[in-house]
Parts: sequence; C-alpha cells; structure tokens
Amino acid sequence: MPVDATLAGRTFEPTAPYEVSAAKIAEFAATLGASPDAVPTFGIVVAFAAMTDLMHDPDVGIELHNVVHADQRFEITRPIRAGDVLVARLTVDSVRQMAGTDIIATRSEITTTDGAHVCTAYATLAHRAGADVDA
Repeated sequence: MPVDATLAGRTFEPTAPYEVSAAKIAEFAATLGASPDAVPTFGIVVAFAAMTDLMHDPDVGIELHNVVHADQRFEITRPIRAGDVLVARLTVDSVRQMAGTDIIATRSEITTTDGAHVCTAYATLAHRAGADVDA
C-alpha cells in the first residue's frame, strides 16, 4: 500500500538529544577518510535518527526493508562542534508516487537543545511498499 500523501506537511517530534564529542567526530571522520576538522556532513548522525523515527512510526506505513536513500544534501549554518547537544525535527515536505514507488522528501532542522540552528538536512527516500527484496 502506498504511503498516504497526506503525510506531506507533517512535522514530527524532535529526536532525543545527541551529545557530540570529539571522539564521535573523529570516529565519523575516520569512516570517511577525512580530517576530524573537515566533516561538514556530521549532521547526518542526528538527521538519520529522525529518519529512523519516521520509518518506525506505525502510522506512517513505511516498510524499512523496502527503502532506498535516494538523495541527501545539507545547508549548514555553522559547524558542529564537540560539546554541542543536538536534536533534529523532521518534516515531510512532499510525498508522491512514481511507477509504484513512494518518493518521500524530508527536511530535518538540526538545532542545539538551546534552539540555535546548526544545519538543515534534506533527504529523499524511495519506498516500494510490499516489494520483494529478493526479486
């Protein structure tokens, strides 16, 4: 069954606070083969928590094993630093169906727990309900 198009415009509760440490930044950078001083995409750690919450929401109807992460981009207000405590609040910007696939565009506003904006993470998910992953 396709994801209900009325999901578009819905904003979800913020994620649990995520405390950024120098060790977490270094670990993320190491997986990318980058310097810990140059990881502008670290926000995906918090944004992914928001996407995971969306995909596990039983009212949304997304079957996690039938999702492909189709696109990702960031608009960065300021670098993420060790000591930041971050939350992400995800909004579904649009839902459309194309060739039997749900195309779900999301926007996660990542802020400190004090409300200072850090970045916006945009993601597009492709979801094919009831798809046979072995086909």
